Formats: sequence, C-alpha cells, structure tokens
Amino acid sequence: MRIATWNVNSITARLPRLLAWLESSGTDVLCVQETKCTVEQFPTEELRALGYESVVHATGRWNGVALVSRVGLADVVTGLPGGPEYDAVDEPRAISATCGPVRVWSVYVPNGREVAHEHYAYKLRWLDALKAAVAGDAAGDRPFAVLGDYNIAPTDDDVWDRSVFEGLTHVTEPERAALAGLRETGLSDVVPRPLKYDHPYTYWDYRQLAFPKNRGMRIDLVYGNKAFAEAVTDSYVDREERKGKGASDHAPVVVDLDV
Repeated sequence: MRIATWNVNSITARLPRLLAWLESSGTDVLCVQETKCTVEQFPTEELRALGYESVVHATGRWNGVALVSRVGLADVVTGLPGGPEYDAVDEPRAISATCGPVRVWSVYVPNGREVAHEHYAYKLRWLDALKAAVAGDAAGDRPFAVLGDYNIAPTDDDVWDRSVFEGLTHVTEPERAALAGLRETGLSDVVPRPLKYDHPYTYWDYRQLAFPKNRGMRIDLVYGNKAFAEAVTDSYVDREERKGKGASDHAPVVVDLDV
C-alpha cells in the first residue's frame, strides 16, 4: 500500500500535475493540504475518473485539506475535534478517515507567522488539540498515521541553514516541544534521514532560486504509530515533482507499507 502527503498550494492550479502524478506514482491514498478552494470547486469528478474517492474540508481561497483514496474512505471526521478558532473562524486544517486497513489524518498545521504574533500562539494551541485528538488511535493496534504539512522542522538538520531562521517560526523550541508531545502519544517520524540523499527537504521557497540551490526545509512529515511504523518498507521525497513550470513549493512525501 502506498500512502503520500502533498501540500499542493492550490489544487486548481496544480490539477493537471496532480492527476498525472497519481497515475504515474501508483499512490493508493493521498493526503492533500492547502487546497485553496471551496468544496464545490474541488475536483471530485476528475479524481473519480481515475478511480479515486475523495473527501474535502475547505471553505475558500485559504487553507483546506483533503483525502484521496482508491482503497476506500470510511468513518470520515471533518475538522479537528476540540481545535481552537482563529479570529472566531474554525479553519479547515484537518480531516481523517479509514482507508482500507489504515486510519489516516491529513493536517495543515498553522504557519505561526511570527513568534510574537497571535497566530503563533494559535499554532501551539492547535497542536495541543491535535495531540489530544489522536492519542487514542496513536496508542491502538490498527496502523494509524498523521500526515501533512506540519510547518515545523523537527531538528536543525531539517533546514538548509539554521542561522537564517534565528528568531523565526518553524524552528522554535515550543514548536518542537509540541512535536515531541505528539511522539509521547505513540507516534514517530517514519521517514528516516538520510534517505537517498543527505538532505531530504520537502519545501523550497519560490523566491531567490531556493530549489536549484537546495535551500529547503523538511516540514512535511509522516507520524505513524507502532503498527504503522513496523509496516513501512520504503519512503521517499519526490523531488522531481518540485521541478518545472507550475510546481507546488512542496514535494510529495511517499511511504510504502506492507499491510
């Protein structure tokens, strides 16, 4: 079984690439973030034509998450149970479902913007709510994973130059402590470092030739419970999908399971 996560940075803008990638990659379940569309705009029919069911939690031009599966979608939960609001809005940042033998979440963790910004405090509250929401499944016997854009680099090795990020979000101790809190529930990072190259970044800014210079960050993560981690047979970051015209600024992260 092949499961992937991909922040597409607008599913409308990325649709031709997304459909082609699904066909070529053999992915069974895809967790999508930053759909940037309404539910009505989501390409349900185009995905169905390829043999995929889909569910989406989206409200418009910002945020939005989805699950795309050709092995079933059951027990769908839309939103983050107990999650905080931001500016009195319940942002569409989480969706979960059972896909065949595996339970998965697609999450788009708040960016945080700046350390002194209210959005940063919201990010930490959101991560606390995520920990509480996944704890039961994380401790269970069924393969379970939370995949998505966490907007956190777990270690200094997960950014191209730690000094560049001094005083900025994505690398602070409170954010990394929140990731440690998720691991306390029984989850672990199932994509090892290094993979087939020294720095398996997943995100590169569009500006200043960041991708050609490999000035990236590893912020798209796959956190799985014991049953999930033990089933992993391979994993990779599809850097090729970050290349060329019309690419997202994130690359897909792919995990193969023997389940």
